[in-house]
Amino acid sequence: MGQIAVAAHSGILRTLVGSCVSVALCDSNLHVAGLAHVLLPDSHGATDEPGKFADTAITELLRQLRKLPGNKKPRWEAKIAGGAAMFPGHDEMTVGRQNITAVETALRQNDIPVVMKSCGGELGRRVTIDVATGSMDIEFTVDSKHHNPLEEQKQIHKSDRA
Repeated sequence: MGQIAVAAHSGILRTLVGSCVSVALCDSNLHVAGLAHVLLPDSHGATDEPGKFADTAITELLRQLRKLPGNKKPRWEAKIAGGAAMFPGHDEMTVGRQNITAVETALRQNDIPVVMKSCGGELGRRVTIDVATGSMDIEFTVDSKHHNPLEEQKQIHKSDRA
């Protein structure tokens, strides 16, 4: 949680999110990608762990991506997943929903379009990014005690790829 990873040319970046939001920045033409696991919406000025917070993670992710070799200007596209309501029954703004809103705001502020989004619901997600292609694969977790995964998957999509 709260970590950032970047890679060029090839490789796989993975994370598992519930109410957290995974943010992938990709340029499939340059074969470059980065992934942040955002835990909370606002750092309140804390900068010691920038990957944990939506308001600092995007900036840090971009900073780390700029360190990768290459002389062409990237055209970033964002792919986000997560922000689930892991404790159903709460009608107020959940942490997951706050994370989604904060991540989308930070991406807009950096002029980065969201080209894929699999957010909300009540199930966690395993997120995989293929650095070479920029594709995102999402698998839903299963909690048989509290959820009917088939019903939820119909609402959100069983597996998203972009």
